[in-house]
Amino acid sequence: MAQLAVNRYIPVLYWAVILATSTAGTTMSDYMDRTLGLGYATGALILVSILAVVLGLWRLSEKSLSVSDITTRRGELFYWTAILFSNTLGTALGDFLADDSGLGFGGGALLIGSLLAVVVVAYYFTSISRVLLFWVAFVLTRPFGATFGDLLTKSPADHGLGFGTRGSSLILFGLLLGLILYTSVRPPLSPSALESGSAGGRGGR
Repeated sequence: MAQLAVNRYIPVLYWAVILATSTAGTTMSDYMDRTLGLGYATGALILVSILAVVLGLWRLSEKSLSVSDITTRRGELFYWTAILFSNTLGTALGDFLADDSGLGFGGGALLIGSLLAVVVVAYYFTSISRVLLFWVAFVLTRPFGATFGDLLTKSPADHGLGFGTRGSSLILFGLLLGLILYTSVRPPLSPSALESGSAGGRGGR
């Protein structure tokens, strides 16, 4: 609610909400995949469908999926709903890569990292829609974070780096804090600027 009450980009608040939706997405994905017994593939398919519906309704309602074009509370509600289901979908994809695909934590992180690199190349060297690239990148960041986090946390016996939960949390928190500080002094790198491809975006709105 605090994020909806402000009309400008506040890095700490924005990323706190992102973390909250990430946690909620993990819980929702685990409930669907494990508690309900749907499995990672079926859960991911359902979540893809839900995300497509949310984006479709958003497009019909607001006439644009561009983050930098959000000017209404309704548009922002669509945005955060899409963020929530993107995080949930990303969790399901990350779990599938780590547990069912045979790639393991390192292989999953390498695959998703490579796909993110392709998105970056497409952003700078092609005319593919920046809106499309933004949402593809956002969905991919969640499974990358999940597999990379598992790689840091798990023991060498489980093909991890053995930093444990506390050590991994400190490493990831440090990386997140550094990126937040960096985007705070470089407004063009805020989420809306990345999606719109210009420095005039509203930064996560």
